[in-house]
Amino acid sequence: MKNKTILVTGGGGFLGSHLCERLLEEGNDVICVDNFYTGSKRNIRHLLDNPKFELIRHDVTFPLYLEVDEIYNMACPASPIHYQRDPVQTVKTCVHGAINMLGLAKRLGAKVLQASTSEVYGDPDIHPQVEEYWGNVNPVGLRSCYDEGKRCAETLFHAYRLQCNLPIKIVRIFNTYGPRMHPNDGRVVSNFILQALQDEDITIYGSGDQTRSFCYRDDLIEAMIRMMATPDGVTGPVNIGNPTEFTILELAELVIELTGSRSKIVRLPLPSDDPKQRRPDASKARKLLDWQATTPLREGLARTIDYFDRLLKEDPEFCRSK
Repeated sequence: MKNKTILVTGGGGFLGSHLCERLLEEGNDVICVDNFYTGSKRNIRHLLDNPKFELIRHDVTFPLYLEVDEIYNMACPASPIHYQRDPVQTVKTCVHGAINMLGLAKRLGAKVLQASTSEVYGDPDIHPQVEEYWGNVNPVGLRSCYDEGKRCAETLFHAYRLQCNLPIKIVRIFNTYGPRMHPNDGRVVSNFILQALQDEDITIYGSGDQTRSFCYRDDLIEAMIRMMATPDGVTGPVNIGNPTEFTILELAELVIELTGSRSKIVRLPLPSDDPKQRRPDASKARKLLDWQATTPLREGLARTIDYFDRLLKEDPEFCRSK
């Protein structure tokens, strides 16, 4: 079987870089596109000498003309601290980026996968979240640039499917963690680990009773590749995440235990529009992809702690960068 040429937008990011790695391991030619707004060259530096890997510095809000067989559209800042910094650009990345990748896929007849998000459900009224739920999203809140941008991108993907019969795939990614997370992305896992490793106070917003489900990066990448390999009739959206639920307080206590930290837990006010509960109904992923998350939180956290421990020693300046 002929090896494929695969485009990964946002390929210099946390998940994009691991996806590039995995696709290369399978013998594909990989084109990584990133403008490094939140991605980092350090994530893909070890791939640059691979003759099957190509890096293009490019902003997906502008058209791109390449010859590829498949497209994974991963490009977009995905943490509140980053996507709220430039909300106009966030919306443009979600919407114009989707339009440009769909246009490229239409010209080539290529399969294209949209990395959507659990944020399309907003602060959900039902629990766990099923794909048929339309969400409870504030269209004019602090998080709207990302939430509504991703919702519009899903609409565009379905429009191209209906109008052009384009082979599309949509996955909705729930909280994912692991090595290569940006140290200052404001996410709860990276925040807690860095605070604990430096014996700083661990900050919890609100009571700490709000819940999240945490999916390790390897499990997530496996699901995305399986989704891309499904027949054209399988379009999604499909929830990808770990349905095991933890409170934020439980996560903080586990991080303190695994790091042996002397950190104390302190509480701050809950940010605007922060969801109280977030857990996927992953039954579609099990049925359609024969997939489920298998990495226990304790095991995944231990690997992530090792990564941040090394990063603090090797490049403390990067750990302070925004």
